Amino acid sequence: MATPELTSLRSPRVTAARRLAKRSFRGKERRFIVEGPQAVREAIAHLVEVYATPEAAERHQEILDAARAADIPVFSATDDVVAEMSDTVTPQGIVGLCRFLDSPFEEILATRPKLVAVLANVRDPGNAGTVLRCADAAGADAVVLTDASVDPYNPKAVRASVGSLFHLPVAVGVPVERAVSGLREAGARVLAADGAGERDLDSELDDGLLGAPTAWIFGNEAWGLPEATRALADEVVRVPIHGRAESLNLATAAAVCLYASARAQRAPAGCRSVTST
Repeated sequence: MATPELTSLRSPRVTAARRLAKRSFRGKERRFIVEGPQAVREAIAHLVEVYATPEAAERHQEILDAARAADIPVFSATDDVVAEMSDTVTPQGIVGLCRFLDSPFEEILATRPKLVAVLANVRDPGNAGTVLRCADAAGADAVVLTDASVDPYNPKAVRASVGSLFHLPVAVGVPVERAVSGLREAGARVLAADGAGERDLDSELDDGLLGAPTAWIFGNEAWGLPEATRALADEVVRVPIHGRAESLNLATAAAVCLYASARAQRAPAGCRSVTST
């Protein structure tokens, strides 16, 4: 069983962990909470401390062993203590205190990324985390959150990323103008995803344009991308709606766009239409 044991809700460790529910405290401490076995397992390289109930410790012994092997302090805690540290209604019995892991934007540019998701004015943490997960699944090289977007260390964003936050570089707080200019200078074609785009995704694929390094800009869930942001892009591209749906939500549209680029970048001739000769 993990030791030492933490039983008091008034413990300074518990108080410090609860403070991390607020963005201001997360930014000051440059730490955040990860919840559940999947997130803690993925976060091992960035953890400061781990807390687990006796039941969770028995069920997920390999996670605690990995933490100890990395010289990370592991504490046994009561159900009440873990629940106090958690943001979820039904905690899974194990939480970790994790260091910030965002990457400097300039370091991302230096890698000459081929596929990047840029979140501009994305305010919903669940959507932000889901787009990050989609970017990871599509094999993107990085995710960039502009200075008007949600904190990726928000508990809901961390949970929605399902561990993908720990898989690829994430830059935070980048002005959208700098994000666009920097990615263009690094060789990427910048596309704004917007339902009012003059180009559609099918045309981009048929013309073989998505095989080039690409940065996709995704906007706010409710009002999309402002005109000033669309004007920064090389093209404004819409996902074609072939049925009767009014639109796609942010995460779904991001998944479609990112996978289209991933497919094109892995295919001969940039994934031109199969009907082309």
